[in-house]
Amino acid sequence: MTVLRTPEERFRSLPGYAFAPRFVMLPGEPPLRMHYVDEGNAGAGVTFLCLHGQPTWSYLYRKMIPVLATAGRVVAPDLIGFGRSDKPADDGFYTFSRHRRSLLDFIDALDLRDITLVCQDWGGILGLTLPMERPDRFTRLLVMNTALGTGDKPLGRGFEEWRAFNRSRPDLDIAALMKRATPVLTDAEAAAYAAPFPEAAFKAGVRRFPELVPATPDADGASISRRARTWWREEWCGESMMAIGCKDPVVTVAAMEGLRGGIRGCPEPLRIEEAAHFVPEWGEPIARAALERFGLAPA
Repeated sequence: MTVLRTPEERFRSLPGYAFAPRFVMLPGEPPLRMHYVDEGNAGAGVTFLCLHGQPTWSYLYRKMIPVLATAGRVVAPDLIGFGRSDKPADDGFYTFSRHRRSLLDFIDALDLRDITLVCQDWGGILGLTLPMERPDRFTRLLVMNTALGTGDKPLGRGFEEWRAFNRSRPDLDIAALMKRATPVLTDAEAAAYAAPFPEAAFKAGVRRFPELVPATPDADGASISRRARTWWREEWCGESMMAIGCKDPVVTVAAMEGLRGGIRGCPEPLRIEEAAHFVPEWGEPIARAALERFGLAPA
């Protein structure tokens, strides 16, 4: 299998992203190198695990990482196929189960504990299925525009339109997409989102993710997501916070309220009226509100 690795010079001088790169080799065939940001005070005990979605990477969390790092350790991996992580060139390599397994392997490899799960988009579609597998490691949740892919509900017109758009553009212009979806971005910031993907061959993960959202009850990931839905409703005992980008045309306010209703003890959400899908772009005040909500003082 061809595995691509984005040249390091593509990551030089990205605005707001001066974090030292770190890497871990994940087991499997082939073994793959996963990149992650690791900032803050590991000795504080608290770990913020920040999971991105598509077509983003850990750059998405650059505004939240410095704030969260005042209260603990912040770990933000790039999913396989994204960011500085290895990128198998075969579109067929990417599956829900394989991505989920890589995240569990990552958590185990770094022995992360007292985890606050911070998730958005695919970071939640995958990430919300993880705590029930490692309940002794997760203590808090900060969830932003995302969903559980249970396969037993319509995906919605907004998502169907997005999937068709993505399918029609195998060499998706990521910078243009991010600028259109998030007008507050500078041109340099939008270009930074595209930095990991110098050409179409590097975008297999970008192409595949919309196809992997479970659309039927027997789809890969659907059963585990339904089990997670029950777990969050009946067994979750940690603290929770939700932040909603109210201008998101795909994951709507109503959809997020539905998700909140299924998270045991989740309080009223923080609504960011001007934010759309990529909520962490408004992340600094969200991170500060989360530390206050969870009673986490600077370490």
